[in-house]
Amino acid sequence: MQVIDLSRTIEPGMPCYPGTPRPLFQQLSSIEQYGFTEQQLTISSHTGTHVDLPSHILPAGSSLDAFSVDRFTGKGFAIDLRGSTSGTISPGHLQGFEGYIKECDFLLLCSGWSQYWGTPEYYAGYPVLSSDAALWLAGFHLKGVGVDMISIDGPDSCDFPVHTILLEKGILLIENLADLSPLLGFPFTFFCFPLKIAKAEAAPLRAVAFLDDEGHA
Repeated sequence: MQVIDLSRTIEPGMPCYPGTPRPLFQQLSSIEQYGFTEQQLTISSHTGTHVDLPSHILPAGSSLDAFSVDRFTGKGFAIDLRGSTSGTISPGHLQGFEGYIKECDFLLLCSGWSQYWGTPEYYAGYPVLSSDAALWLAGFHLKGVGVDMISIDGPDSCDFPVHTILLEKGILLIENLADLSPLLGFPFTFFCFPLKIAKAEAAPLRAVAFLDDEGHA
């Protein structure tokens, strides 16, 4: 079994959604002065690899408090969408995997866009689920959908249709995942435990896959 880290390192200057402030690290004490080191971290709830909860978009949506810890782990399946590196992800890109999607808790969309992390290209041009594709996925009993992109909606979106469609069904959204290609073709268990923050509409998390490399999916 392999343990694969799918999380981005939180650090000053890291990529953040346009308009979201970058993390600020402030040294509060040093070993030389106090005998211990301590930092103050100022970060957005949407920093790095994070989960979006329904209250992020929906006025009456549930916050993190409403979700038990078991909602953040389960059987995963990754779809290779690297051939759709621009434009729209339609239902046709997904329907061939229907049997696998029915059996999984977390669907991860491998667009290959993680390769642009840290460059201007990361913020635009990535493939986006069409509303029809989001509606099709909303018909499954998924715990979550994860993407290796800065958002599950397009960079110019104002009404965030994919967020809305999936969050209305209680399907959690995990954004800014790292390279998903090692998961393709293998069964794995996905873990995405967020920081336990009261009333959070989103929270940074550590996303990890336990991959069974003995047999293909």
